[in-house]
Amino acid sequence: MDIHVVILAAGKGTRMRSTQPKVLHRLGGASLIEHVLRTAASLGPKSATIVVGHMAEHVRSALQTWPGLQFAIQEPQLGTAHALLQAERFLADKPGTLLLLSGDVPLLAPRTLTRLVHQHEQSHAALTVLTANVEDPHGYGRIVRLEGRIARIVEEKDASPAERRIREINSGIYAFALEGLFDTVRAIDARNAQGEHYLPDMVAVLRRRGRHVDTLVVEDPREIRGINSREELADAGRFLRQQKNDELMAAGVTIEDPASTFIDPGVIVGTDTVLHPFVMLEGRTRIGAGCEIHSGTRIVNSMIGDGVAINNHCVITDSRVGPGAVVGPFAHLRADADVREDARVGNFVELKKTSLGSGSKAMHLAYLGDATIGSHVNIGAGTITCNYDGSRKQPTMIEDGAFIGSDSQLIAPVTVGKGAYVGSGTTVRENVPPGALAVSAGKQRNIEDWVEGRKKKIP
Repeated sequence: MDIHVVILAAGKGTRMRSTQPKVLHRLGGASLIEHVLRTAASLGPKSATIVVGHMAEHVRSALQTWPGLQFAIQEPQLGTAHALLQAERFLADKPGTLLLLSGDVPLLAPRTLTRLVHQHEQSHAALTVLTANVEDPHGYGRIVRLEGRIARIVEEKDASPAERRIREINSGIYAFALEGLFDTVRAIDARNAQGEHYLPDMVAVLRRRGRHVDTLVVEDPREIRGINSREELADAGRFLRQQKNDELMAAGVTIEDPASTFIDPGVIVGTDTVLHPFVMLEGRTRIGAGCEIHSGTRIVNSMIGDGVAINNHCVITDSRVGPGAVVGPFAHLRADADVREDARVGNFVELKKTSLGSGSKAMHLAYLGDATIGSHVNIGAGTITCNYDGSRKQPTMIEDGAFIGSDSQLIAPVTVGKGAYVGSGTTVRENVPPGALAVSAGKQRNIEDWVEGRKKKIP
């Protein structure tokens, strides 16, 4: 049957004490609602509708790159049943199953949603509720059963003392049969402590109408944890990191201290790679096999080849490092830097929009921006490509086998030819032909006995 997804994201999230919508707070490299969208996408839904309210345009803008999303406005916010009704115009005539998710429940596994939909459709239920058994049910709606079957859901504020002792809770995740759904939702009243239209009241309404209501108990209760505070956001982050680290170690990656290693869910790491403490791998980063990433390194949206060594305290963003290369310590690669096979980038070297050819070296205190550097080039300490002319960036070309002496400045646009030498302390303003030597300083002149004479002049 067709699956349609609705995600509730209209709440203010007052406990976050934030100027941005709760669902846009970030967890493991993505916003909370993006985690929900990715999980829902694994089911191949026919449609996805986001119900927004508080700061609706911020949420819509943040999700503008997601294809095919529909947005429904809930204003004012009168409860979860009222929120679902706002999606009626998109779904009123659709057949199949509606999967209702919360934008602040980011840890659900795709397999859990698959099981929920499968059980819902196999049992021909009007509603299937995802539940969990927890040690501390405080704050959650309780599942009240009669003769083993769900009879109703009672919210914490409306529960009796006996009902509050129930440890089976409502996750707020539901699978509905779309046929007749919205007519049933309209039958929910607001006679409760909050004066709101609670979607959990659907259970009692459907049972009174003789419709079948089913439940599925989630295997790991942590999956259904909602994020309502900064503390809960941090707890969810620890859970995600633990999952990712366990997955990588099971696949043959050495993580010396998982508690201090931060790896986003979308990162890929090859076998026999060693990650030292305090490494951060973020976004869409890909690390090859047999690498060694030392402490204090942060790598974001970058490709690292096989057998690479990244020494301590490097920052690599949106860049590539080829097989066998060595980077750092204290190196900075950014904005499409491309370090080729067996190249070396050393202490306090920054590459920006620069390719460093295979076997080339820039070992100390250099800035190389908007440059194309060939193979087996030596870049001396203190070299700078002066790439900005005051209005736009200009390119530097250094061809294969060239040697750039220490403390040189290359004023772009400029080309240093194949096998050419640039003498130490040279300011290169014009192209250097292949095989030539470029120098710009005058002949050295020594003044004999100058120091002794200076001393005599000092009182």
